Amino acid sequence: MNFGKHSKKNKNIKSKKQKLLNNIIMLLALVIFIFSTYQLIKWLQSNKKNKSIMEDILADVVITEITDESNVEIINPEEAPTDLANDYWEFIKVPFTNVEFSNLLNRNSDTVAWLQVNGTNINYPVVQTSNNDYYLAHAFDNSYNSSGWIFADYRNNIVNLNRNTIIYGHNMLNNSMFGTLPDVLKSNWYENSDNHLVKMSTPTENTVWQVFAVYEIPAIDEAYHLNTNFVTDNLYIEFLEIIKSRSKYNFNVQLTKQDKVITLSTCANNTNNRVILHAKLIKRELK
Repeated sequence: MNFGKHSKKNKNIKSKKQKLLNNIIMLLALVIFIFSTYQLIKWLQSNKKNKSIMEDILADVVITEITDESNVEIINPEEAPTDLANDYWEFIKVPFTNVEFSNLLNRNSDTVAWLQVNGTNINYPVVQTSNNDYYLAHAFDNSYNSSGWIFADYRNNIVNLNRNTIIYGHNMLNNSMFGTLPDVLKSNWYENSDNHLVKMSTPTENTVWQVFAVYEIPAIDEAYHLNTNFVTDNLYIEFLEIIKSRSKYNFNVQLTKQDKVITLSTCANNTNNRVILHAKLIKRELK
């Protein structure tokens, strides 16, 4: 028997298999590269489009700060301050942000509010539709856009506020949408008490909210803080206690069953977690 020829034949077969495997690996790498490049181009285009949309909005909408008038309602006022760490009595003095909505509604009839979060880049109109999926992948002008837009939970009533009003946005790498919401977990954001405010303007009223909790939580555990309906006061009080206890920092804020809460939610950086901010309504002004 000629073992030399048999051995050489086996080597040739192995060599062909190795070349085929190498070609498959190279082809897969090329496909991955092309797909990644395509996704990057789409991402850049989406960001550019949303930036252009926002620039047009800001050029077309009238936003002003207004001081308190006779129709201002202080919500569930706290007792006289006994702890200087509680900024409640300073926060109720801050001016409202007032937005004229006629042009916004002409652009998109789904517009329900304008949201500002101190110490972040969040300064956007908020939309709402009949589900929580559409604005994950559509811009304010209703065009398809992977960056989505800032939107309110479809279960909420922005005019007659629920006990928990939830607003979502993508955590974009270019800091648009809710891309700067994770900044609320940083110590320098927390240490500046001026940051502990959220302002929201709607077609019917202007509101100011005081932050009382910020935290990061696994996505699998997010359902609890997304509750909007509470059968009893006791269940709502329990809800408030739990979300307050989750906070990374102590904001020294009192909470009662009379309080109404706003919840902001986005994805955490490079994880499957969620970054959450909760604030309570402290004053409102009917338009």
